[in-house]
Amino acid sequence: MATETKYRKLIDGCKANDRKCQEELYRLFFDKMLSMCRRYTQDEDQQISIINDGFLKVFKKIDQYKFEGSFEGWVRRLVFTSLSDYFRKENKYLKFMIFEKEDTPIAALPEESLYFQDIIELVNLLPNKTKQVFHMYAIEGYTHKDIGVEMQISEGTSKWHLFEARKKLQQLLSERKIYNSNVR
Repeated sequence: MATETKYRKLIDGCKANDRKCQEELYRLFFDKMLSMCRRYTQDEDQQISIINDGFLKVFKKIDQYKFEGSFEGWVRRLVFTSLSDYFRKENKYLKFMIFEKEDTPIAALPEESLYFQDIIELVNLLPNKTKQVFHMYAIEGYTHKDIGVEMQISEGTSKWHLFEARKKLQQLLSERKIYNSNVR
């Protein structure tokens, strides 16, 4: 909670619509949000647009932050909402999820494209802790070290949960592909 206290002055300034505080908050989290957006699009204009929309949501909803839970996590959720809104609005789909192995996509989804909501439904079938690690890593862009600190688990345990999530999602995708080919 010490880090949340360090943000209090900045958050209070943003609540008062102080432009300097808003700029400082933007700069403070920009690189982390950019890293998250890069997992879904390589187009720099799209990345900046998504981040700017996300921070607009942050500034509009900053009064709703009650200093409960991680402030960075709260910011990430709003920027991620902008990310999913962007793809939904543009009627685009995610062709693959990025599972980090030197930041390259290694697990493609089946030939029939899955929409964002389809992917989230599959992720929601994972066991709770595995789902939480997967979400923090693959969607929110946390490192295994950060996940370990946040969830009070070791870095190795975080990696194990990610491995299990990938394995289970691949299994679910295979089952879905078999089911869809039998339905046709």
